[in-house]
Amino acid sequence: MPESAGFRGADRGVRGVKSAARTVALLELLAGRGDRPARLDELAAELGVPRSSMYQLLQTLVDCGWVRSDTTGSLYGIGVRALLTGTSYLDGDRRVRVVRPYLDAASDALGETIHLARLDGPYVVYLATRESHEYLRTISRVGRRVPAHAGALGKALLAERSDTQLPLPAGSLTAVTENTLTDRTAFLADLAGVRSRGYSIDREETVPGIAGFGFALRYDTPAVDAISCSVPVARLTEEHEARIISVMRETQTKIENLPSPGAGEPDWC
Repeated sequence: MPESAGFRGADRGVRGVKSAARTVALLELLAGRGDRPARLDELAAELGVPRSSMYQLLQTLVDCGWVRSDTTGSLYGIGVRALLTGTSYLDGDRRVRVVRPYLDAASDALGETIHLARLDGPYVVYLATRESHEYLRTISRVGRRVPAHAGALGKALLAERSDTQLPLPAGSLTAVTENTLTDRTAFLADLAGVRSRGYSIDREETVPGIAGFGFALRYDTPAVDAISCSVPVARLTEEHEARIISVMRETQTKIENLPSPGAGEPDWC
């Protein structure tokens, strides 16, 4: 089962519904495959579900629009209903709404790409992005997730937790690029540096040729959201790096000082 698909209600003594947990696990597995569709046997084996049960579940989700299949009926991928739900999550999240103008201002000031992301277990999920006019991506990062240990956003958030409370798998860490820190001792030393500086640094650890600087937003304790600035290493001079850190610290402070949700407005956990 995908790492993020664990039943969180178990911590509250709530008994899980097996069929619901299986459905969520299937949707997360398909979503995690991106542009790689899956066959029935692959999905059944991955989730440890009998082939007949997996077929029935897939057909139900296809009929509901949560899963799609190709013309032969042998390949499956995530359906359009998942997009509608994801969009609704962003539209309904007050934090995302109020932070967006500050991302715009930071991007205008620096001429670089600014991100907002949220910690989700051992990953971070991108919630909003303001792209640099100098370096435009062909695919938006919003809604995508990356291992938290591999980039500035995740490291900024992991550093808000003690080394014994990190939501990371045991053993070596997965390499995203050749510069990703995979040795746990080296990674913990890097987190110590983040805590000392007050911000994280990603030097081509997530994307080759791109450096990042991450800042946790401490309106929650421990912080679950962070902002970052991404910049091509080819134009990252010492002066520009200092400017990035100054602007991002100012942006961090402004966001953290925003008023809490008003009466009657949910403060999502």
